[in-house]
Amino acid sequence: MAAQEPPPKAGAAPVATVHVPYVRDPVDKSYRKMIQGMDRFQRDRATYAPDAQLRFRLLPRLPNAKMEGITLRVAGDTITLPVILAADNSFTLERNELALRQDAAVVANRKSASMTWRAWVQTPGLPPGTRRLGDLRLECRVGMDSGLISNTSPIFAWLTNALTDTEETCSSPDGNYLFFAERPVFSVILRHGERREALPFKMLYAGGNETRASLPYCDCQVLLDRSYYAPLWDKSWPDDTLIEFDYMEQPAGAPP
Repeated sequence: MAAQEPPPKAGAAPVATVHVPYVRDPVDKSYRKMIQGMDRFQRDRATYAPDAQLRFRLLPRLPNAKMEGITLRVAGDTITLPVILAADNSFTLERNELALRQDAAVVANRKSASMTWRAWVQTPGLPPGTRRLGDLRLECRVGMDSGLISNTSPIFAWLTNALTDTEETCSSPDGNYLFFAERPVFSVILRHGERREALPFKMLYAGGNETRASLPYCDCQVLLDRSYYAPLWDKSWPDDTLIEFDYMEQPAGAPP
């Protein structure tokens, strides 16, 4: 017969049950801020990209990052919401008032530093292998309002005050919001009507300024050869300008 635990002594205080809420990792994404990014999309959509759709994307940040089998959830003190990931690791978020009140986090089953998070604004029906400049202008604003920049090194401490403002980042020649092509690029070309211009080297590969010491702190760490800046501030290029990519390698089966 199993031994029974002795009864509690008279006058002993009852054992308290402690509820431990979710504790946010410093690099987990704020659900509240990502909803603010969605609000920005709705507010500015008519200006920059009236036909576009918004999704968020997860991209690899480390060479050994495994991008298969990722799961996402919205986690608050008392609420957990699953987030459905598409095959390309893109997703949308549903609005939930309780998650907003609890300042929930968007959490992945991966180490935070292994992935880059980005907004993805896309107008349907564009020619294959192109982006639209107005989409990128809106994408920058959504990404900044969503808090998706995650550089953490003291090297980037100046970002705290200088270029974390959405309008400064997305409307200034000094803006530093990186975009990523689908594959490594040899060149990136702007085209509108008869006007055609290749981006200068300083707007490719994160500006060519990353060093061995700084690269681990850049969202572009493993995507450096896919990274580029776009002239978001240059109003001489209208929103309907197409961005075309000259890739280093064509996919298998593509025409020469």
